[in-house]
Amino acid sequence: MGRPVAEVTLTDEERETLQRWARRAKSSQALALRCRIVLGCAAGKANTEVAAELGIWPQTVGKWRRRFIERRLEGLADEPRPGAPREITDERIEQVVVATLERTPEGATHWSRASMAAESGLSKSTVGRIWKAFRLKPHQVDTFKLSNDPQFIDKVRDVVGLYLDPPEKALVLAVDEKSRIQALDRSAPVLPMMPGLPERRTHDYLRNGITTLFAALDVASGQIIGSIHRRHRAAEFRKFLNKIDKQVPADLDVHLICDDYGTHKHPTIIKWLAAHPRFHMHFTPTYSSWLNQVERWFGLLTEQRLRRGVHKTLRALENDIRDWIRTWNADPRPFTWTKTADEILERLTSYLDRIPGAGH
Repeated sequence: MGRPVAEVTLTDEERETLQRWARRAKSSQALALRCRIVLGCAAGKANTEVAAELGIWPQTVGKWRRRFIERRLEGLADEPRPGAPREITDERIEQVVVATLERTPEGATHWSRASMAAESGLSKSTVGRIWKAFRLKPHQVDTFKLSNDPQFIDKVRDVVGLYLDPPEKALVLAVDEKSRIQALDRSAPVLPMMPGLPERRTHDYLRNGITTLFAALDVASGQIIGSIHRRHRAAEFRKFLNKIDKQVPADLDVHLICDDYGTHKHPTIIKWLAAHPRFHMHFTPTYSSWLNQVERWFGLLTEQRLRRGVHKTLRALENDIRDWIRTWNADPRPFTWTKTADEILERLTSYLDRIPGAGH
C-alpha cells in the first residue's frame, strides 16, 4: 500500500470559489487546472485517479493537495520568484487581461500596447510583458468556418475511420484538385539574396496563364498520383480517375476521400463509378477541407515550389509541378493522423460552447 494522503475538506465558500475559477474562461489555465485538482481531491479521489482524469502526473496532484491543505486558496498561486519584489499587483494585471479580452478601446477595433498603456497607467513594455505571459495577441486575427452539413458527424467518422483503420486489400487515396494555379513572372528580374540582404523582388507581376493539378495522396505510403489539366471540369476529373485506375493494382479496392464539389458528383462521374465498382467515394463535410490530407500536401507544394516561383510560361510552371511530384515520390512522407472522431467532435463541441448563439 502507498502512503496515506491527507484528506481535503472544503468550506462552501472555498468550493464555490474553486468551481468559479475552474470554469471562468478568463482564468489562467494553470490556475484552473489546480482548482480541478483540489476539487477532485475533495471528492475523496486518490491522487492517481485525479491524475488519470486530468491527464497529469500523480506527483503533480500530490503537490497541489499539500499546498492547498497548508495554505488554502492562497496556496494555489505560484510561489514568489527570487529578485526584487513585484511592483504591479495581481489586481492591476487582471484589469489589463480582462480589458483586453472583454472590451475594445474607443475609436479602434482592438488594443495596441500604447492604447492599453494609456488606459491602465502602465508602461507599454509592461503591457507587452503581461500580454506575452497570458499569450494575448490583440493585433492578430484568425478566421474559421463552421460546417452546416447535416451529415457532419457521420462523414467525420467515415473519413477518420479510413485514416485510423483502413480496410484490407484496399488503397485509401485523399483526392482533390488545386485549381487556378497561376504562372507568374515578376516585372523585373529577382535580386538574389546577399549577406545582410534578403532576396528581393518587385511587388507587381505578369500573369502567364493558369492550370489545375489533380492529386491523389496515398495515405499509407505518402505517394502522389498527379495529373495536370488546363481546366477542371468533370471530363478532366474522369481522366484523372482513369489514370488512378491504371496505376492501382487491379486486385485492390480504391477508397477516394474528396470534398462535395460539383465535379465529384457530376452524372459523368456517377456513371464512371458504376462501371468501376472497386472505387468507393467518401465525402468530407462542407467547409471541412482540413479533414482531407491532400490539402496538407498542397500546402507544402505552395510553400516550397509555387509561392516564390517565377514562371515565364505556363509550360514552365507545369514542368516545375511535375518535377516536384517526382522529387516527392522519390522520398514520400505520409502524414500521420492521430485524432479519433470522438476527440474531434468533443473538441468542436467545447469550441461551439464558447460561441454565443452558435446554434449547431
